[in-house]
Amino acid sequence: MLQVPSQSNDDIKLQGQAAAANQSAELASVGYGVTERGQLISLALAALAIVTLLFALTSPIPQDPNYHLFVDGRQLFAVPNSWNVVSTLPLLLVGVWGLLYVNKHGHDVCVPELVLSYRAFFVGILLTACGSAYYHLMPSNESLVFDRLPMTIGFAGLFSIVTGEFVSVRIGRRLLIPLLVIGIASVAFWAITESRGVGDLRPYALVQFLPILLIPVILVVYRRASESARYFWVMIAFYAVAKLCEHFDAEIFSLGEIVSGHTLKHLFASLAPATLLYALTQHHLSPGLRENAR
Repeated sequence: MLQVPSQSNDDIKLQGQAAAANQSAELASVGYGVTERGQLISLALAALAIVTLLFALTSPIPQDPNYHLFVDGRQLFAVPNSWNVVSTLPLLLVGVWGLLYVNKHGHDVCVPELVLSYRAFFVGILLTACGSAYYHLMPSNESLVFDRLPMTIGFAGLFSIVTGEFVSVRIGRRLLIPLLVIGIASVAFWAITESRGVGDLRPYALVQFLPILLIPVILVVYRRASESARYFWVMIAFYAVAKLCEHFDAEIFSLGEIVSGHTLKHLFASLAPATLLYALTQHHLSPGLRENAR
């Protein structure tokens, strides 16, 4: 007669433990999906609430014509506003270098799912340098479109990166395309309303400043034991200094008439993406996220 080998109590116990572990893993996976959907819904509701409040409590914001009047209009080699044009070169160099580096090493230094976000960020930086140089050659509302449009690409890429690095890789990846669409639409909305005499910068203001306000919140709430957060704090600091220089354009220029605040704005603004590029070259981003991204 054939004998069927009997299972020992230890074998049965091990099989039971394995089944329980598999069931727990499945439940954890489902829970993770629910949590992620909840985060997405929370982000969407928060953004909707902010937009609703902005439009309910404020009036349309037209472009101030004085915005185009920069204190330093000096010409070099017949190039108008020379220093404001030339000072965009560091931004161009960082954008080109960053894009080339991400294209070559992106999958080695960051989560593969976020490579597109890094590309979008550095493409935005590169195009912002070109658009800003073009705008400063002949400042006007029409040329300002080519300055602001690529900036929205950079902001979308950055917010997608920070969300992916600290909140969820999947959420960060999924946010990129909607953020790009919203950013481009905000500039188009401003340009169209401005051409009709009812200019409204509110949507563009949200696209530019809301990520800068939300990123510090994300860095504080979603803390991780890594060095990556400090680089984003440094980026925020450089951006803040750049905006201060822009605001005090004339006051800075009056200190010897050597350099204007707007020229310094471009230089400090270029240090923000340079910080992110440096972090990538040092492999200080995305630690421990690769397995979670799969």
